[in-house]
Amino acid sequence: MRRIRNAVALSLVVALASIGAAGGPAAAQDNPESRLTGLRLNGKDPIEIASDKLEVKEAENVAIFTGNVTVEQGPTLMKSGRMTVYYAKDGGSAATGSASIDRLEVDGKVYVKSDKQVATGDQGTFDMKTETLVLSGKEVVLSEGQNVLAGCKLTVQMKTGQAKVDPCPQGRVQVKIVPGSSKKQ
Repeated sequence: MRRIRNAVALSLVVALASIGAAGGPAAAQDNPESRLTGLRLNGKDPIEIASDKLEVKEAENVAIFTGNVTVEQGPTLMKSGRMTVYYAKDGGSAATGSASIDRLEVDGKVYVKSDKQVATGDQGTFDMKTETLVLSGKEVVLSEGQNVLAGCKLTVQMKTGQAKVDPCPQGRVQVKIVPGSSKKQ
């Protein structure tokens, strides 16, 4: 795997640094629109992106990382088959890293781990303007130890930490809470 360290990655650091949320899946016992903990990135730690290939389409304001994409920052790790970075049209140059990021799209079995939480799905979108994360797929799972929350779509408002889980078609949101399990970790 080739290490990608360039200005595009540096601009990604700045945009991803604003992503944060607080709370825990155990809170879903009271309200499926609960607060989440652990799924966050910060501006203090360096970010490292690795992929098999990087293609920058400056005329389209797009950077595409493909093949075994790994993004690491502090305790947070994200893996996917592909990550597309969309830059704001008036935000500068994607090639020089001076562009502002509009949104990120990831697909190809998305895996996000931060602190004690793990979230998985088939695809995801991070909208930088609204600070919204959407993870979706055939089954989206958020777990913290033995506590598990499953549905087909997880939407997190990063500003407030509020989360909403939507069920799969002809299904229901599934929550498994093991009393005291979060204290053991």
